[in-house]
Amino acid sequence: MAQPRRRGGGGGHNKCPRPALLPAAALLLFLLAAVALLYVSPPPLTDHPALASSRRRSPHAPLVLNSSGGGSTVVSEHSEISRVPISKEADGLWGSKFASRFYGCSNSSSRFLGSSVITQPDRYLMIVTSGGLNQQRTGIIDAVVAARILNATLVVPKLDQTSFWKDASNFSEIFDVDWFISNLSKDVKIVKELPEIGGKLRTPHRMRVPRKCTQRCYVNRVLPALLKKHVVRLTKFDYRLANRLDTDLQKLRCRVNYHGLRFTGLIEEMGEKLIQRMRERSKHFIALHLRFEPDMLAFSGCYYGGGEKERKELGAIRKRWKTLHAINPEKGRRQGRCPLTPEEVGLMLRALGYRNDVHIYVASGEIYGGARTLAPLKAFFPNLHTKETISSKEELAPFSKYSSRMAALDFIVCDGSDAFVTNNNGNMAKILAGRRRYFGHKRTIRPNAKRLYSLISNRRNMSWDSFSSRVRMVQKGFMGEPKELRPGRGEFHENPSTCICEKTVSKTVAKSNSQFEQVLSNDTERGIAIQTEQVSSNDTEMGIATSEPTVPDHTDEEAGESEADEDAPGEKEEIIDPEADDDVQFRLEDPELEGILSD
Repeated sequence: MAQPRRRGGGGGHNKCPRPALLPAAALLLFLLAAVALLYVSPPPLTDHPALASSRRRSPHAPLVLNSSGGGSTVVSEHSEISRVPISKEADGLWGSKFASRFYGCSNSSSRFLGSSVITQPDRYLMIVTSGGLNQQRTGIIDAVVAARILNATLVVPKLDQTSFWKDASNFSEIFDVDWFISNLSKDVKIVKELPEIGGKLRTPHRMRVPRKCTQRCYVNRVLPALLKKHVVRLTKFDYRLANRLDTDLQKLRCRVNYHGLRFTGLIEEMGEKLIQRMRERSKHFIALHLRFEPDMLAFSGCYYGGGEKERKELGAIRKRWKTLHAINPEKGRRQGRCPLTPEEVGLMLRALGYRNDVHIYVASGEIYGGARTLAPLKAFFPNLHTKETISSKEELAPFSKYSSRMAALDFIVCDGSDAFVTNNNGNMAKILAGRRRYFGHKRTIRPNAKRLYSLISNRRNMSWDSFSSRVRMVQKGFMGEPKELRPGRGEFHENPSTCICEKTVSKTVAKSNSQFEQVLSNDTERGIAIQTEQVSSNDTEMGIATSEPTVPDHTDEEAGESEADEDAPGEKEEIIDPEADDDVQFRLEDPELEGILSD
């Protein structure tokens, strides 16, 4: 039977039909389209070079360096992070445009009589401070005010030389004692040593007042003993004065803190050298109080990705405090009780808009994990410095054996920085935050750890631009802006509202003032507490600060917030209340631990 002839002829020579060319063309078009999409669509945050190293590991695990690979991992991390887009530096990173409207004002009123009038000749108050440098500073400030309440002469405070810090320095080796006495002489009479009374040296009557003791508390508890014994010595003087006092006493606190207490000439000179050396490297610089020491991490009970080795090491340190109980590390992070890791700090700063060429001064003690722990931060910001790296051993020799003197150097540099970033809310952070508000609202950044936790945890699900935008949003209210906190909220040393005045409004600046009020209004809608207390017209014309706050101190219960998922795409802008999260990292069950951890 004859076979039918095939179309196209050629017998068996044309076995591949022509339509087979179509799938190949379609495949080529598909590949071209896929390549085009890679250039058009924004990359997810996990593909962002700065975070590429975070894949395949815990959201809070630090970058682990390859100890056996000759540093190859470090090179890889640096090469990836160096490809982070470098955009124009964001506005407002180095200060608030509204800061010039506010100034520190701590002069007493006409009703505040001089020390020569009110001081009784046979009353002497002695105090013994407690804790680290900054906790002792708060005790010294409150001691001056307590002496004023009691109409007593203050003997120069004795510093704590036996606590965890083991610093044998006395008052005159850290602070300028002559300046302290002379600068405050109109407010309180201060002497270096207890003099003889009635021809003989009296033995001080030792006692301790309760924490947050009010003016009435001192009159009822201490004054009777002072009248009888003439010399009273208050021991462990930390947090022994109420947060809220009469306006003139609050202003006295400010005069002591911001004008009466200054470091010795030797410490001041070295601190200024460190600032000058940072300025030689860059026009602006950040000071970072990292607070990532082993004791802090152990106390927090948090996990930082170091595996079983970390758990054993920090667990052993934690056993020193018998009052601490086991906690859930993940819950601690959700509640914002854990310090950010150096990597997370770097991530936050880059998201806020700081470029990678910024110079950062790291104020810290022994960092847990050393250079390995700092490596991710250094990859984000290669220009990291410490007092040890910008000075010689010979220059630091007078200070290096004394923890308080070394802390004083860090305090000076942090105070003189263009932007101060704190990774906790201990005494140094609070005192510097208040000081920077008083002296012009210099940029002061406190991580909103509770909200940053959820953002960092979900960073793989968003683009870099989206992540950066959300970081800037949750940090509103944590950037040291004027009127960020209501008067009376938080510790007075952190928010000295009684001592901050607003300049009078003139017609020439009415437009800018209107814009400022609009910004404050917008911030209020986001949950930033703004409150302007009523003052008399005469006081307003003179630029006098607002009256004594009437807002009660917040409690832990007031700090509670909703745990709603604020990071879901498409949701409205999150409401942030900086006061609700205040002190969330440091609610110590045992007050004795504050001497170790709160500086």
